[in-house]
Amino acid sequence: MTLIVIGIIIFIIGLAMARREELIKRYARIVRTIGLLALLLGVLTACIIQIDAGEIGVKKLFGKVQDDVLTSGLHFINPLLEVEKMDVKTQNYTMSGVHDEGTKSGDDAIRALTSDGLEVIIDLTVLYKVLPSDAPKILRETGLDYTDKIVRPLTRTKIRDNAVYYEAVALYSTKRDEFQQRIIRSIDDDFKKRGLILEQLLVRNITLPQAVKTSIEQKISAEQEAQKMQFVLQKERQEAERKRVEAQGISDYQHIISESLTDKQLQYEQIKAMKDLAASQNAKMIIMGKGSAPIILDGKGQ
Repeated sequence: MTLIVIGIIIFIIGLAMARREELIKRYARIVRTIGLLALLLGVLTACIIQIDAGEIGVKKLFGKVQDDVLTSGLHFINPLLEVEKMDVKTQNYTMSGVHDEGTKSGDDAIRALTSDGLEVIIDLTVLYKVLPSDAPKILRETGLDYTDKIVRPLTRTKIRDNAVYYEAVALYSTKRDEFQQRIIRSIDDDFKKRGLILEQLLVRNITLPQAVKTSIEQKISAEQEAQKMQFVLQKERQEAERKRVEAQGISDYQHIISESLTDKQLQYEQIKAMKDLAASQNAKMIIMGKGSAPIILDGKGQ
């Protein structure tokens, strides 16, 4: 459009120069030619527009937004149209308490009150994109800064509205997924009404008050200590059972031996031992005493 205006101005200057003195008339045709070329080039460039992949073009004519959109590719349009390019790819908006980690610098985490009156700090990321068919509506009703006007305030409000249904500890542990799904359902409808699609909402971190964190840590430590004591007691019970079984085995063995070893059995074992000694080539002496058990002396020891 700018090139068209410049071409028209140059062409008019050329016409004006044609009415001047002979010396000026000599350059009037050149100026008019340049003006016409600039005008043609401006019209040509204004009629052709390229929309990149992942973008759409929303047309405006004298400030009025047209309902039809231009998809990715090369298009031939009315040179009087103004085209606003809008991103329809997945976008993310992060609100974090860590400096320079979120979309906005500084501490941008969400502080919300739970049902037990405690304040939790929530870091999250919103994944969303523009619905192509609703892009003219967004441009007409909200503008290109829909992230700051819709995504950020709506998400923060819904987080605070839903946090009040949960206790702080449950929100931190067992109810975290339920809380996340509840927010998604709550935000999704409002986004659709405004031409946006909510793809996912990721609760990245939930920070509890320091007093609650200390209490949880103490509870976990006590539970771990109790589990350790349970293990020690179980081990001692197993060791006591092992010793009882061992003692019972020894007792049973001694009982069996005491019942099976009679005098005749012992005499028989003595005769066998003496027979083996007599068959040995080593010199030995056998002294028979009054008792039933002989005394055996090795001859080598003498």
